[in-house]
Amino acid sequence: MIELIKTGKNRPRIDFRLISGILGGLIFYLGIFLLLPMMIALVYGEASWSAFLITSLGAMALGAMAFLIFRPVYELRMREAFLIVTLTWFLGSLIGAFPYTLSGTLPSYTDAVFEAMSGLSTTGATILGGVTSDGFQNPAIENVDKSLLFWRSLSHWLGGMGIIVLTLALLPLLGIGGMQLFQAEYSGSTSDKLTPRIRETAMLLWTVYMGMTAVQFLLLWVHPSMDWYEAINHAFSTMATGGFSTKNSSVAAFNSVYVDIIITVFMFLAGINFAMHYRLYTGNAKSFFENREIRFYSLVTGIFIVGISGSLWLFESYSLGDSLRYGSFQVLSILTTTGFGTDDYAMWMPFTTFLLFILFFTGGCAGSTSGGIKMIRLMIFAKNIGREFKQILHPQAILPVRVGNRVIESGILKTILGFFVVYFLIFLAGGLIISSMGYDLISSMGASIACLGNIGPAWGDFGPTDDYAHVPYAGKWVLLVLMLIGRLELFTVLVIFTPWFWEN
Repeated sequence: MIELIKTGKNRPRIDFRLISGILGGLIFYLGIFLLLPMMIALVYGEASWSAFLITSLGAMALGAMAFLIFRPVYELRMREAFLIVTLTWFLGSLIGAFPYTLSGTLPSYTDAVFEAMSGLSTTGATILGGVTSDGFQNPAIENVDKSLLFWRSLSHWLGGMGIIVLTLALLPLLGIGGMQLFQAEYSGSTSDKLTPRIRETAMLLWTVYMGMTAVQFLLLWVHPSMDWYEAINHAFSTMATGGFSTKNSSVAAFNSVYVDIIITVFMFLAGINFAMHYRLYTGNAKSFFENREIRFYSLVTGIFIVGISGSLWLFESYSLGDSLRYGSFQVLSILTTTGFGTDDYAMWMPFTTFLLFILFFTGGCAGSTSGGIKMIRLMIFAKNIGREFKQILHPQAILPVRVGNRVIESGILKTILGFFVVYFLIFLAGGLIISSMGYDLISSMGASIACLGNIGPAWGDFGPTDDYAHVPYAGKWVLLVLMLIGRLELFTVLVIFTPWFWEN
């Protein structure tokens, strides 16, 4: 029996007992975190504390039972890791939806799951404040219990760095096969092991993440426009590049240049690989500032800030100061897929809005909390285009694609090109499905890319001052699936639906 455990002989091609055990551990930890918004409810005397307690106890009981019955004993394999990562976000959203329904805030379970998935996937699209397709008026954000708003922001924060990475840091038993979980969550991007042990890497990443969140929280709290509750909520949402706010009008409600600057700076920082943050904080500044992706990310950010701010100043009658304030905030909000708002970009002139629309197809650095395509893919894609032009002029030359001193292998190039093709096909399919429900072209395409890119606010009927409540229930399930696919880098989810995944 001991030998069987070590070698894993006679195991099925996909070990569902192992998957159930590990999912049980993850659900158990989610139940623990549900106690935090319960405490907020008790502090503010809200009746929703019972909804969180019931959900928390149910999640912990279910998770503990699954973990003990199907206690993991075998090495985790890559196929099982893909299933675990996908099911974690899906089950987490199903469980995270219960406080909304048990508290009576959202009678529709579909709406509750949409809000929960939007939180865990760091999308920030909301159904609060709107009228549903069957005529029900959802409460406005500021009329929702503080504990539920805290849960929205906390779910951002957990989903930002990743429940999987968190659990690897806290649950030593999952160190068995932990690298497979880490790679599955960051498939297609550059997962960066800081230490030989994956659990130590996860702990270091979470230490940096928590430290930066604490610094932003303190910087926001010192300003008189924010109390501790609003400061912690917006720090959670910023560092996770999520975008949920405690105000109906988002960050614009605080009408503070100081708050805008702090959130803008931290959105930029959250869009950088957290492994590079760790290297910077440990004294390795050279590797940080010489990192090609960070340089490219900074260049793109600077170009669009100048372009959009200049357009606001020259054509929109904004003062120079306001142009820089609102332009830089909206650029970082969309580029990092955060989705906060301080101005209604839908009211800008077409040239300015088109510049901002381009950013819907970008994203921050790999290894950051942002969604989207990611800068490293865009940079390699651009370099590959340049290589093709050179190849036309020098057909016999061997011209590798380089990022710094590193030659990008042909297999990686094919994967990145495949990613672009699949990404745009899913974007088009999502837009087509939403358009079949009666929405115009701009609204349909906007909703699709905003959910697939984990951005939140979009265009048309889903602009920065609108919501997703009016989408038919079938459409909401389509959009939340897009959120899941975008958050987990496409292939992690899609590979499960291929016949090769289930073959020996």
